[in-house]
Amino acid sequence: MRAEGRALRGVVALFLFGGLVFPIFAGLAQTARAAFGVMPAIGADNYNLAPWQQLFALPGFGTSLRLTLVTGLGSSLLALVLATGFCAVAHGRMSNAGMARLLTPFLAVPHAALAIGLAFLLAPSGWIARALSPWATGWIYPPDLATVNDGNGLALIVGLLVKEVPFLLLVIGSALGQMPVRQHLAAGRALGYGRGLVWIKIIMPQVYPQIRLPLFVVLAYALSVVDMAIVLGPSNPPVLAVAVTRWYAAPDTALILPASAAALLQVALVAGAVLAWLAGERALRAAGLWWLRQGGRGQSSEPGLKLATAIVLGLMILGALSLAALLVWSFAWRWSFPQVLPQSWSLKTWMTPGNGWGRALGTTLVLGLATTALSLALAVAWLEGEDRARRTRASWAGVLIYLPLLLPQIGFLYGLNILFLGMGISGGLSAVIWAQMLFVFPYVMIALSDPWRALDVQHVRAAAALGASPARRLFAVKLPMLLRPLATAAAIGFAVSVAQYLPTLFMGAGRVVTLTTEAVTLSSGSDRRVVGVYAVLQAALPFVGYGLAFVLPAVVYRNRRGLQGGGA
Repeated sequence: MRAEGRALRGVVALFLFGGLVFPIFAGLAQTARAAFGVMPAIGADNYNLAPWQQLFALPGFGTSLRLTLVTGLGSSLLALVLATGFCAVAHGRMSNAGMARLLTPFLAVPHAALAIGLAFLLAPSGWIARALSPWATGWIYPPDLATVNDGNGLALIVGLLVKEVPFLLLVIGSALGQMPVRQHLAAGRALGYGRGLVWIKIIMPQVYPQIRLPLFVVLAYALSVVDMAIVLGPSNPPVLAVAVTRWYAAPDTALILPASAAALLQVALVAGAVLAWLAGERALRAAGLWWLRQGGRGQSSEPGLKLATAIVLGLMILGALSLAALLVWSFAWRWSFPQVLPQSWSLKTWMTPGNGWGRALGTTLVLGLATTALSLALAVAWLEGEDRARRTRASWAGVLIYLPLLLPQIGFLYGLNILFLGMGISGGLSAVIWAQMLFVFPYVMIALSDPWRALDVQHVRAAAALGASPARRLFAVKLPMLLRPLATAAAIGFAVSVAQYLPTLFMGAGRVVTLTTEAVTLSSGSDRRVVGVYAVLQAALPFVGYGLAFVLPAVVYRNRRGLQGGGA
């Protein structure tokens, strides 16, 4: 049994290193070579620093760098503070299940679809301006205000907060479920401390180590986001990741080398931000110890907690209105400013799938189903190998899972595309599936790991005692009992696949069209009704996946409640 487990672990490790880890480092190495002047395909054969000199001389580079740091670090810090404040107020008043149901729509919707909805909401001719005009503003025409694509990146920060605060709320809520929060609060209150100070001094120092890694994922994404930044962020100059994407796509091949230098710089920015964050933790720990020793039982933090809660609720309202705006625009026909609702409605935009969205929808479904199925099979094989070998996961395995989520996509995807071109697979579905799996598999693995380990092993031992082979125990006992977690992990993987922009753009070489690539492309100036259709479809697919994940186990086990509960 253990020998079989070690063999299975070895096969899975081979697939992981060869199919997931090696492509990442190979793409990063290719990017690094180009960043220092070597790309034989365009006649660059000698290592030099010219690409960096070109990069620093490009117009707007300094502004792009500043915007990246401001929006990335600012949104991550704000998201942590707001999520902490909301949890301090809401914990105990709302169950974890209720919190999960509240947050599911914001977690399920792809970043690009939410960004497009926010643009429809915040634009000078958007829903908010319409609702306030002309009675409150006097506007009978859209005002000349930069409420979207503003030069300071404020709209992008709002978009990142709408998407990332719910994620941190879920992560913090999960960590709080493992702590005696009520006892801590009761003890603190008995000593005369306010609720806010108990959270700051006692609860969060215990929660923070458990959420550090997910927080770094949020930080890495915020510093290197492309799709949301194209829709909401500054446009001229944009944040660095968008600028790199444009340089890579430019007709002038001379920009490839400085673009590679900028991509490598993007990786260094994320690494530097994480190191700076860790240094900040040490400084804050020292300051916190000093503060704890000073005592103090004031109530001064209560207004801040209430403000954070109000802001979080406001962000959720913005997110809900953004999704509603997508739906309204997809059915609108005539909608002049400042009317709050369209004067006329039409299905015309929906009635021409053959002209665009039908093909994109089909490709998105194929990619999502393929990447999810492959990622789920690989995750099951990994976890089953651990069980058969009777070994826990090594520390390097956790790093391997989070590696694609911590490295900026722009840092290695273009280099990986160069390698795929050499292999003759770039521009096809297989290349895109491979690239998307780099990001789908980690989420599937994270979602499935805890339920798999929580499975009662007595059922498996009983099957073994009855003579069932390891394969039969897997397919007849484990997988049926884990149907709900498997369906949930599949839904998460499918949602991640639907949301992928850069892997599809680079590996598809413009020939693989999905709802996400089309929605982001059309958002910069196309008919809002057409954009609304693409964004609604993009947002709807993950909801369909989560709905099936909820319904499927209930249907399969409608007469077998005990087995269904065993895998929950």
